[in-house]
Amino acid sequence: MTALFALATSLLWGLADFGGGLLTRRLPALTVVVVSQCTAVVVLGAIVVATGGRHQADHRLWFAVAAGVVGPVAMLSFYKALALGPMGVVSPLGSLGVAVPVGVGLVLGERPGVLQFAGIAVAVAGVVMAGGPQFRGAPVQRQAIALTLLAAFGFGAVMALIAEASTTVTGLFLALFVQRVTNVAVGGAALYVSVKRGGDALPEGGFGVVRAALPALAFVGLADVAANGTYAMAARQGPVTVAAVLASLYPVVTALAARGVLKERLRGVQAAGAGIALVGTLLLAAG
Repeated sequence: MTALFALATSLLWGLADFGGGLLTRRLPALTVVVVSQCTAVVVLGAIVVATGGRHQADHRLWFAVAAGVVGPVAMLSFYKALALGPMGVVSPLGSLGVAVPVGVGLVLGERPGVLQFAGIAVAVAGVVMAGGPQFRGAPVQRQAIALTLLAAFGFGAVMALIAEASTTVTGLFLALFVQRVTNVAVGGAALYVSVKRGGDALPEGGFGVVRAALPALAFVGLADVAANGTYAMAARQGPVTVAAVLASLYPVVTALAARGVLKERLRGVQAAGAGIALVGTLLLAAG
């Protein structure tokens, strides 16, 4: 069951990343973040009420609030990176966020094993190679890599924070609900500021384009929520190491979706770098 739930997690996260990146090519990134997370709030709110999760509230929910503040920054950076660069490169680099929990462990006195040291070295090499021959000469490519690494750090921070937000399944639903509510509040405030500064909340086609994209936006938000749930179940059913390694395969899903739907073709060195970065991520998780 651990493998089944973890593989479901990688499938859901991978499809959510692909959908979010694709939507950001047609809609403002902040709009994608806010609308998709609003859907998640509604669904999680219903789950919390149905499971009695509201009774699990305690001081640990502040970790969920912090995760909710960091999350929109990470998602916005990631979606912008997906819109700028090839998904087959961006998605694997985004999974490097697993290095953040490793760093937290170091601060708390843990020491990485041989696999983790190897993972760090391999991941750094993958980041450099994924930039490809145009890494120095193409501003868009450089910006996509920088945004992806910022997103990876944010995703890793969210993972570490949510891990501290609850110790029970029902409490986890409440923590995820609080996180999503904070996501919407922070993302909505950022969207308001962006509009005040002359940015666009709607695409050129107006609200009709957003309305037409609502099913896809809902899918992105719900897939992300479902992935969090299946990962929690995987981690509770069996070894966390097995769950983490299998769940870390989600960039492969995004890359395959980009290749199948968008017909993306990567330079050899970029494809190799993306694959090496993914191997480094798996080593970090396995260590």
